[in-house]
Amino acid sequence: MTTIEESTVPNAKRLLYAGFTAILAAGVGFGIRGGLFNTWAAEFSFTGAQLGAIGGAGFTSFCFGIMIGGIFVDKIGYGKLVIAAFALHVLSAFVTFGATQGMDNATAYQFLFWGMFAFGAANGTLEAVANPLVATIFPNARNHYLNILHASWPLGMVFGGLVGWFLGGTLAWGWKSQLALYLLPTIAYGVMFLGQKFPKSAASAKGLRMGEMFKDVGLLSGGVVCFMLYLFFKGTLTPLLGGNVQLSTILAAGVALGLLAWIGAITKFSIGHWLLFVLFIVHAMVGAVELGTDGWIQNITGAILTPTQGKILFVFTSLLMFLLRFCAHFIETRVGLKPTGLLFVCSLLACLGLNLVSAVSTFGPALGALLVYAFGKTFFWPTMLAITGDRFPRTGAVAMSLMGGVGMMSAGLIGGPGLGYAKDRFAVEELKKQDAPLYEEWKGTGATSKFLAFEEVTAIDPVRLEEAKKAAGAKKAVDSGVKVTPEETALALTLTPAQQKVVDADILGNRDTLKVDSLIPATMAICFLLLSIYFKSIGGYRPLTIDEKG
Repeated sequence: MTTIEESTVPNAKRLLYAGFTAILAAGVGFGIRGGLFNTWAAEFSFTGAQLGAIGGAGFTSFCFGIMIGGIFVDKIGYGKLVIAAFALHVLSAFVTFGATQGMDNATAYQFLFWGMFAFGAANGTLEAVANPLVATIFPNARNHYLNILHASWPLGMVFGGLVGWFLGGTLAWGWKSQLALYLLPTIAYGVMFLGQKFPKSAASAKGLRMGEMFKDVGLLSGGVVCFMLYLFFKGTLTPLLGGNVQLSTILAAGVALGLLAWIGAITKFSIGHWLLFVLFIVHAMVGAVELGTDGWIQNITGAILTPTQGKILFVFTSLLMFLLRFCAHFIETRVGLKPTGLLFVCSLLACLGLNLVSAVSTFGPALGALLVYAFGKTFFWPTMLAITGDRFPRTGAVAMSLMGGVGMMSAGLIGGPGLGYAKDRFAVEELKKQDAPLYEEWKGTGATSKFLAFEEVTAIDPVRLEEAKKAAGAKKAVDSGVKVTPEETALALTLTPAQQKVVDADILGNRDTLKVDSLIPATMAICFLLLSIYFKSIGGYRPLTIDEKG
């Protein structure tokens, strides 16, 4: 039997499970908060833009938490960052609970926005601790244990989703009672980390300066980070500056170039390692296809099937991811797939899975298609971190944390918005193809849908589209013979041929979106195939010691 070489750190498993519980708290909190948006919209009269900003605050602050924490964790130690993350998690609850019924819209928005911001910062700070900590205490089995560590994220999302489904729906708990439940795993990880001795990373133990830790990052990978920050600051500053795109572009470019100059200065303008640069680019694709798609997959499958079936499929895929992440060592040792080979296979499966999902029309085939997709996306994030830890130990926590930040920013700035734009664009194209005058009647009057340099489109009116989808969903339920309420029966009778045509165009747009999304893992597969060939040419993939060069 193949065994995993254990860490020489006596409290290694305690630290691993504490990190597991910390990421579980993040998953539970995100799962619960995501299910509360409709409740907050009804209670405080929030617009879709306000809800989007509240949700976006969690992704933004996560990026800053993991990047800033990762840069300094080797200097100030893991313990201090754990304390900071715990304090931010507790603070987040109190700030969020400050929003009370009857409060005016603007004040409630501030409480929920900054509560989400503190929550995301706590999660990012914890990842800046947990990823390099697990990579340090299990240096010969990073892929196995990083996958176990990150198994808690989909498990937390399942718990969070079930809380909203049963406690919020069936038992009618208030939103504060639901949200308070994420404090249980928060208290648990605080107790588990309490009094523990933390090891130093190999880079920290060797006494490497920050400039030396950044040397493999250099200008190449640093440029990837700075480009993502440029996109973030440009998007953030534009509305704050009254829509002045030119000024926001100049300021964002100034921040990005300033940070790149700082990286150049501390590394003596090292170009960086080409392999790490490739990994950063690929991880941006990972963030877009995994987290970005996760943000839309329930919506898309719910539109193709029914909203309830979409929720069931999301819980199913999350549970499958949780279980599969315990199998990385088995796959590597028994199946013989090294990390890059595993990621190559996963990319092919993710590409195939998205194309299969795009073609489904009933629940059974959708379950099978999402099984393929779930297996494909399961190992992306932790295995990418493991490769970085294996091949670049001299970077300490820096490269892992910057890579995590790039992936999360890509999800928020490219993956999510890009898929949203694709849904709008393809639905419009399908409706124009079927009935151009009907599109002119149904097109929205608000802001246009746009993404990067792609052509702007005027989306189908979202309010009327949602009304049509509800009527079409009720009609589908009635026709299928399932038990429905009198209200649903009455709603089904209101469906018009024009509404059905618009809904059909929206479904076709969703299918086209998934097909285009599949091009990302297809590109990743090419990258991982080339990396596998590279490693084979140099004698095979293996972890490096801090004194070896990649």
